[in-house]
Amino acid sequence: MKNLNFLDKIIVLINSVVAVLLLLSYGLAYVPPKTFSLISVLSLTVPLLIVLNIGFVVYWLIKLKKQLLISSVVLLLGFTHVMSFYKFSSEAIETTDDSFTIMSYNVRLFNLYNWIRDETIPAKIQEFISEEAPNIVCFQEYDSNSALEFSSYPYKHKTKNSTTKKSELAIFSTYKILNSGYIEFPSSANSAIFVDVLIQSDTLRVYNVHLQSSGIDANVNVETLDSAQSNKLFKRIGTTFKAQQSQAELVAHHVSKSPYRVLMCGDFNNTVYSYVYRILKGNLSDAFDVSGTGFGSTFDFKYFPVRIDFILADNSLKVGPFKTYTFPYSDHFPILTELTLHK
Repeated sequence: MKNLNFLDKIIVLINSVVAVLLLLSYGLAYVPPKTFSLISVLSLTVPLLIVLNIGFVVYWLIKLKKQLLISSVVLLLGFTHVMSFYKFSSEAIETTDDSFTIMSYNVRLFNLYNWIRDETIPAKIQEFISEEAPNIVCFQEYDSNSALEFSSYPYKHKTKNSTTKKSELAIFSTYKILNSGYIEFPSSANSAIFVDVLIQSDTLRVYNVHLQSSGIDANVNVETLDSAQSNKLFKRIGTTFKAQQSQAELVAHHVSKSPYRVLMCGDFNNTVYSYVYRILKGNLSDAFDVSGTGFGSTFDFKYFPVRIDFILADNSLKVGPFKTYTFPYSDHFPILTELTLHK
């Protein structure tokens, strides 16, 4: 510190705070929001903390100062966190006769309330689904009153929204649905559904999960938030995370009773660094972690990449190519992966 000028000493202080926050965030996946709701909110900032710490390493490296060790050590300790933030490459995997594709997509009611100034959004979504032709599609924020028809899918399971004001979910499948069900989340507009599909001679259980939303505007200007507004926002997110914990535990318990191998799609409204992600993932494989590339951002947030939509698969299934699309038809981006029944 003696060889640093005044400005660099201030930067060291800021660097240290950011490094400590990132270090603390590594344990957030094991902190129940019901116990420490405000601390759990820190999980949303992990992508930003990673970027800031990388920036500090570069800064001190350019200046040839040993202070680069502050963030370097913390980034190395959280190597798995850093690698889940950005995937550099994935292995090329061949398609076989046992392969099928599954997509997850929060369509935001097919732009029912014109959040996007484009009246052709519903038609564009339908055309996109038709062109990609996934074998199974899991929709969140579906609108059963929409005039859209997905006629290439003979098997469907949907929630009903006519009287309950619940956020709708739908699963469309080219494979026969043998059984279906619903998991209600008490005191919430959100829920989960599942289907048992027959693929060749195997039966798989597919879950479509939509966890509680905090209602954060993707285009909110954080620079204009005052202290009172920030505190209110943090408390609201903390309350949301508590609800998500209960919802994730309900789904995880249901999954534990499944007689079949499990696939899980959904909008978790939380990141890979959170408690609810760890609970839902359990022993499943995150398809993006296996074969995704880049940031894999699934939510149109203008400040930094956010991945809150997931496809999780039983470890006995081979994860093939993974795609994150960037079509601006919703505030979420669709994701798709190819899976093979037998490794």
